[in-house]
Amino acid sequence: MDDHNLAAWLAEQAGDHLLAIRSQGGKEGDRQSNELLLRLLADARPDDAVLSEESADDRVRLSHDRVWIIDPLDGTREYGEPPRVDWAVHVALAVHGEPAVGAVALPAEKLVLHTGMPLALTTRTDGPIRLVVSRTRPPACVDQLVAQLHAELVPMGSAGAKAMAVVRGDADVYAHSGGQYEWDSCAPVAVAAAAGLHVSRLDGSPLRYNQPNPYLPDVLICHPNVAGEVLSALGQS
Repeated sequence: MDDHNLAAWLAEQAGDHLLAIRSQGGKEGDRQSNELLLRLLADARPDDAVLSEESADDRVRLSHDRVWIIDPLDGTREYGEPPRVDWAVHVALAVHGEPAVGAVALPAEKLVLHTGMPLALTTRTDGPIRLVVSRTRPPACVDQLVAQLHAELVPMGSAGAKAMAVVRGDADVYAHSGGQYEWDSCAPVAVAAAAGLHVSRLDGSPLRYNQPNPYLPDVLICHPNVAGEVLSALGQS
């Protein structure tokens, strides 16, 4: 199985398990999904390193060219509020710091989006730019984009769900500033880039992974037709 299909299979396996144990709550979901993914990765790619939200950071990863970056349950709050569907599983592979492979499972929708079978880039519809945003904790950059672009807000839960809304053409922009780590964005960025979307930091610089400090506070995923407008708006104080 190649890396792309392995990532998709891993995300699907974790997602199916999370559905089966959803009544046990988010804390248990985080723990069991992480244990499952680590076990499956150790069997399938024993020579690769892993960076997971739910495990202590093993700095040996910094000496590896291939590092799997996983979020076993993205959107713990939404997962703990059945029947919400806006939570995800992230499985990515960074090669020399680049997000080369990714899969984002949306288990409650029985869907896995991945780099082995990218979605075709959607045609952006006329009308206001649709900006997907956290339903509870909108980042500071959202106010800036709304003020500059008169964007229309689309509230949603987890980072993976928001990013996949852009990939699927249900929104135009996902912009986040503050409070994220590599596992929050690596898989969504890989999937979005494979689909032809613009991906970068908020200042337009490239996203780099498997860094000594995994804190990666900001990300921009958007339709390429609006990338210039969005970056210009973000650059204005």
